Amino acid sequence: MSKDVLSNLTPAKGSRKKTKRIGRGQGSGHGGTATKGHKGAKARSGHKFKLWFEGGQMPLTRRVPKFGFKSRNAVDMQVVNVSTLEELAQKNRLAGTVTPASLFVAGAISKKHEPVKILGDGKLTSKLEISAHAFSKSAVTKIEAAGGTATVLATKSVEAK
Repeated sequence: MSKDVLSNLTPAKGSRKKTKRIGRGQGSGHGGTATKGHKGAKARSGHKFKLWFEGGQMPLTRRVPKFGFKSRNAVDMQVVNVSTLEELAQKNRLAGTVTPASLFVAGAISKKHEPVKILGDGKLTSKLEISAHAFSKSAVTKIEAAGGTATVLATKSVEAK
């Protein structure tokens, strides 16, 4: 066994492959059609299909059904009904002032930092001071009828892209 010297180093057998030299005549073994097959757009020089081209088949963007409209600027609100507030107040999980943070702790909402909207579904008898990012008209009337107050918090403005 000879010692490996920098001048004797060679790649391991089978680790290097000869490059396929295309379009260099018959003697190269890749002459004639130069591995492009016979005829068709792909055999021509300057051939370029768009990445999304599907060979004349109806493209995916046209096959998939499209309906409705989703605004880019829509703000997704977490909704809490007045009936939920009443239930939590009866279980002593909410008292006095109600904020989005207290609603998160009580389990009424699942995301701490998303805006909250109070809806007027159900009845409210507990006197609560509620702070939220938005209220429905019926929710405000029910909160005020129970002797509470509804305070609107400022929402973070959505930056235009």
